[in-house]
Amino acid sequence: MLTPVITLHKEIKMAMTIQKPAFEAIAPSFGHSFTYQKFHENKENKNNGWHYHPELELVYIKGGSGKRQIGSHVSYFRDGDLILIGSNLPHCGFTDKLTGNKSETLVHMKADFLGSDFFDIPEMKNIQKLFEVSKGGIAFFGKTKTKVGEKMEILEYQTDFQRLLSILNILNQLATSEEIKVLNGEGFSMETEVKDNDRINIVFNHVKSNFKEDISLDEIANIVSMTVPSFCRYFKKITNKTFTQFVNEYRLVHASKLLAEQPISITQVCYDSGFNNFSHFNKSFKAFTGQNPSEYRNQLKTILK
Repeated sequence: MLTPVITLHKEIKMAMTIQKPAFEAIAPSFGHSFTYQKFHENKENKNNGWHYHPELELVYIKGGSGKRQIGSHVSYFRDGDLILIGSNLPHCGFTDKLTGNKSETLVHMKADFLGSDFFDIPEMKNIQKLFEVSKGGIAFFGKTKTKVGEKMEILEYQTDFQRLLSILNILNQLATSEEIKVLNGEGFSMETEVKDNDRINIVFNHVKSNFKEDISLDEIANIVSMTVPSFCRYFKKITNKTFTQFVNEYRLVHASKLLAEQPISITQVCYDSGFNNFSHFNKSFKAFTGQNPSEYRNQLKTILK
């Protein structure tokens, strides 16, 4: 059922004001230059909301599957993940009770966590370049994910000094790896005014909460107090995508998740993902993944077997 935009505009705007992006303050404990955290079934990471912070974030998810939302990029990961997120790049948390992962290891560090000049020395050139590329978010796969994941797991048993050396070793390995995918490779810029950061995050939060419903350009432009033409230009400039393209990608990633995890019909997947036309859903899904929904599901079954 579609929501009347005019009637609920004030309520929606108030709700989205409450859901403004969380600026996450990450302060290392006294005597530490970085922050290390590990989560598991007895210690769940509850920071799943849309947030950003000046620290770079290195995340290793051991096993499980779920949704990535980093900048304007949305995708579905399987069999764990290894991600490096650049400074102030907004993102959602990756794990919850439904993800099925065994553990999640996080390291937060500022780009100058070892001093303002440390990464300027010749030996750190590759890592410095890695930090620059990470502004778009990087996912690692293959042997890099496996080997670095093992090193991330071992951090739990190391002293502070050993962890520091391990982190430098990990960063160097990531910096020289070719098994990478830049998630916002086509461009995503958060280097704007604070009010613009708030605005784009309000848009992303609204899509996250309402992607199963129809979201008109009039509705979303009203929520951020812009005209439709101004909003379209603004969103394209920030994300290098149209708003319609972004919403459809979000729906298709959700559909991928349902196909992998839920024993429901493909028709139900279509409607539960926010599409109201089955033919359009099939065509969009194939363009997005290279396979139609049934081929995608069958391939997953083969991999699991």
